[in-house]
Amino acid sequence: MKIKETIMIAIAALAFMLITGIAKAEEKTITPQEFVSNVAEVPGKVGNWLTSEVEKTKAYQTKVWSEAKNKWPWNMLKSNKNDTQN
Repeated sequence: MKIKETIMIAIAALAFMLITGIAKAEEKTITPQEFVSNVAEVPGKVGNWLTSEVEKTKAYQTKVWSEAKNKWPWNMLKSNKNDTQN
């Protein structure tokens, strides 16, 4: 019986929102020129996004790998040796 009550409450809430206009979507029109302009900009935007993501990934990997390099066990063993041999 709990499921039926929950479903009825959900249906009533949805009907209320539709009747009062809360669920109305904002209407926006786009001109053919805007559409063509937006489509023409896609390759440039994708290229810029991809370049940005590659740079962020490189920076992150450089940071993480340098931290990991200092934490590896053989680096601790190596640091006990004479550093002038490097």
